[in-house]
Amino acid sequence: MPTLRVALLIETSREYGRGLLRGIVRYQREHGPWSLYFKPHGLGQPPPDWLASWCGDGILARINDRAMAQAVQRAGVPAIDLRSSLGDLGLPIVGIDNVPVVRLAVEHFLERGFRHFGFCGTPYGEHRYQDERSDRFAKAIRLRGFECDVYQHPACAALSWDEEQEHIAQWLRNLPKPAAVMTCHDDRGQQVLDACLRAALVVPDDVAILGVDNDEFLCNLSTPPLTSIDVDPERIGYEAAALLDRMMRGAKPPKRSRLFPPRGIVVRKSTDITAIGDPHVAKTARLIRDHALAGRKIEDLMQEVPVSRSALFRRFKEHLGRSPKKEATRVRLERAKELLRETTLSVAQIAERVGYAEAKYFIAVFHRAVGTTPLRYRRQSKV
Repeated sequence: MPTLRVALLIETSREYGRGLLRGIVRYQREHGPWSLYFKPHGLGQPPPDWLASWCGDGILARINDRAMAQAVQRAGVPAIDLRSSLGDLGLPIVGIDNVPVVRLAVEHFLERGFRHFGFCGTPYGEHRYQDERSDRFAKAIRLRGFECDVYQHPACAALSWDEEQEHIAQWLRNLPKPAAVMTCHDDRGQQVLDACLRAALVVPDDVAILGVDNDEFLCNLSTPPLTSIDVDPERIGYEAAALLDRMMRGAKPPKRSRLFPPRGIVVRKSTDITAIGDPHVAKTARLIRDHALAGRKIEDLMQEVPVSRSALFRRFKEHLGRSPKKEATRVRLERAKELLRETTLSVAQIAERVGYAEAKYFIAVFHRAVGTTPLRYRRQSKV
């Protein structure tokens, strides 16, 4: 069979697009080779001139508007939309499953004791998948018995950067504190962090902020660094390439979108807090967060709080729904999962770094809490 020619209309300006490209390249190296036609371009740019006369076999595209959609469809070859911004193009969609994305965000905030919530996205109606993220987050929060304030964009003409930042800052000032805010993506998360500076709000003490995409450059460019959900774009790119391969060989396109879950949350300083009204419980939670990884015993930490052990234990469970010991385990395992995903440290080394003297005991605790062994978790996070 002749070499398949595939056009890639995917931006490289953000980590999500670069992750998609890594997955596509990995697939074609394993199952190709393909002849890849690719020229760097931005997400909002018009269709490239070369597409009108291009003769190929398939297209993988991040379609942002109808002009790009029409240009892709006129090519007359199998094509897949990797953005799902419009949703009614008649093209197969491969992308992110927002249901587990929102579930991760809600659980992350509730675990930290937040009772006031907000969502900040782009103007409603511009991006279908971002609107879905907003709707699902607000609904999930309300089902838990709390309110969610969704940022409303001004109905007037387009605002300048400073005008919009001031509008977001005013919205943030009006939220009950401490507040937990999910944003539609990391770009918006960075904007909200900047708006907090304008509003003289302390992150994460007054407002905790969570993004989506885990663009490491953006997340670490922010002050403080932005917690974000890793949506695993490399897997999405790989699966999209696999589907396109089947379509180019004659398979019918799927009728339903193929959506994939995120890899997990990468916790950074923007949500690294436990929001609790009781000052003694809050101090205990901070002590656990600061010292649990060093292996400090919970009984020793609780002695630093001027409340009886039984009263503190009872109040801790009332506010967080778990005991101090389980909170320490949660803090340790959250760090362990991060090390498993992002380093090549051995299980024994990770056990030591998160406060466990014995690797065997760490493995048992991890398996009981996560449902799999540390090594299996590491392998699954790389898929």
